[in-house]
Amino acid sequence: MSVRYQRVGNAAVITIDRPERRNAIDRATAEALLSAWRSFDADPTALVGILTGAGGCFCAGVDLLALDLIEQAEGWLGHSRPTVSKPTIAAVAGYAVAGGLELALWCDLRVAGADAVFGCYERRFGVPLADGGTQRLPRVVGLGRALDMILTGRPVDAEEAWRMGLVNRLVPAGAELEEALRLAEALAAFPQETMRSDRRCVYQGLGRSLEEGLAIEAAAARRVLGDAVAGAARFAAGEGRSGAGVEAG
Repeated sequence: MSVRYQRVGNAAVITIDRPERRNAIDRATAEALLSAWRSFDADPTALVGILTGAGGCFCAGVDLLALDLIEQAEGWLGHSRPTVSKPTIAAVAGYAVAGGLELALWCDLRVAGADAVFGCYERRFGVPLADGGTQRLPRVVGLGRALDMILTGRPVDAEEAWRMGLVNRLVPAGAELEEALRLAEALAAFPQETMRSDRRCVYQGLGRSLEEGLAIEAAAARRVLGDAVAGAARFAAGEGRSGAGVEAG
């Protein structure tokens, strides 16, 4: 199988497994990715999704030798246009380039090993960014940095990616999946309804005016007030003082 789906604790680990092709995406792999993310979203016991690649490489993008992808409503790469309802993390080793960069950007957070390399390598061959790269990259790193990457296609190493905010956690090479799993368990320990509501508000507010965004936030907050009351009671009873239990970085 070109995609493996594995439960590890509270996480679902989705692994692109075509190391002989640097985990490049052909049609069968795109369809398998879509199926895997649907399985994750439908499983109430899987609280965080992790996307990674086998063999020390995240994903080199479209398989230009197969070149058998077709555009579907969900995107060329299988799942780049729909969203899921729960947090997602990309665990990146080696190359996350072209469509691989777009898949990493689809995730909420990115954990990278020191050997990770990011870039819009499709620039060399006239292949467009068609799986969210032109929209998500500026939102993550800002317009100037995004245009630099998109127009030049240059490689961005893990250290630079971390400095520009493309990477959220930078770890030694080979430790990226372990760190992603640790982060996933930290997220899984929080009250889920409120965290998912706040995550949804962030995405729903993108591109809207501040007033519209505040209205989205206010409506969502009212729906989870029960969690807030329960959490306040736990704090009053002595839990979580001085930030205990909060992810430190």
